[in-house]
Amino acid sequence: MSDFVTIVEVGPRDGLQNEPQTLSTALRVELIDRLAQCGLPVIEAGSFVSPKRVPQMAATGEVLAGITTLPETRYPVLVPNLKGYELAIEAGAKEIALFTAASESFSQRNTNCSMAESITRLKVVADQANDAGLRIRAYISCVLGCPYEGDIETGAVAAVCEQLMQLGCDEISLGDTIGTGTPSRAKALIEAIKAVVPVTQLAVHFHDTYGQALANILASLDAGIRTVDSSVSGLGGCPYADGASGNVATEDVVYMLDGLGLDTGIDLNALAITGDWISRQLGRPNNSKAGIALLNNKPLN
Repeated sequence: MSDFVTIVEVGPRDGLQNEPQTLSTALRVELIDRLAQCGLPVIEAGSFVSPKRVPQMAATGEVLAGITTLPETRYPVLVPNLKGYELAIEAGAKEIALFTAASESFSQRNTNCSMAESITRLKVVADQANDAGLRIRAYISCVLGCPYEGDIETGAVAAVCEQLMQLGCDEISLGDTIGTGTPSRAKALIEAIKAVVPVTQLAVHFHDTYGQALANILASLDAGIRTVDSSVSGLGGCPYADGASGNVATEDVVYMLDGLGLDTGIDLNALAITGDWISRQLGRPNNSKAGIALLNNKPLN
């Protein structure tokens, strides 16, 4: 198994959309450019959702136009439907991300459709993207727990994974949306999903609501995972638990991976500075323990 771990930085999309403040287009562009300079190989640049529903993601097309793209960096954008896909193409997107859920209740409340209807909607977009030669990433929410249904059966997650693979998705990110997963459950889920999806096409996306994200990532690495989603300075809270941590901080993940001797290609010191900068722009605490420690204990330029 490779000693390189690909970090998918989701702060500029999944992180910012769950922050109460709305950043200017210029600051969103600067955040993405700073992250790219830190060596992040994949940076989720935004989302083509309705600005009325998610105002934090308005003007994603302008953000894409404004960033200084690096040839070695990928900049996927989330698209919820065909209209969003068309806007993404107009903006020059080269990679898209789709989303669905492993929970019927969550699917109904989040996208106002059943899980089956969600896959049908995604197929329309995936067919277009495949024809255009775009890379497709897919997110599955609630793989270990749902705020409405509780624990989720592994079989339900596997079934969604199979459907996404049939749509031609290149990568599937398994999301512990409410952060209730534990290492043994996370590892067991991945071992089961590996029967239907090659582990090289799987990623993990853990929230830190119960303080288990790093432990779950470690267990996932033991199961063969080599792609991990995270968010600089832990941007984005958990929308289902008031005041709870949401996305695991990229700085903390990179610090752990460095300690394990696994390569990410990321400059941790530069990342800590970026995490501190974006936290100040948002007027929020820095939720990265490693980032704070580095800033306090080591001179950074």
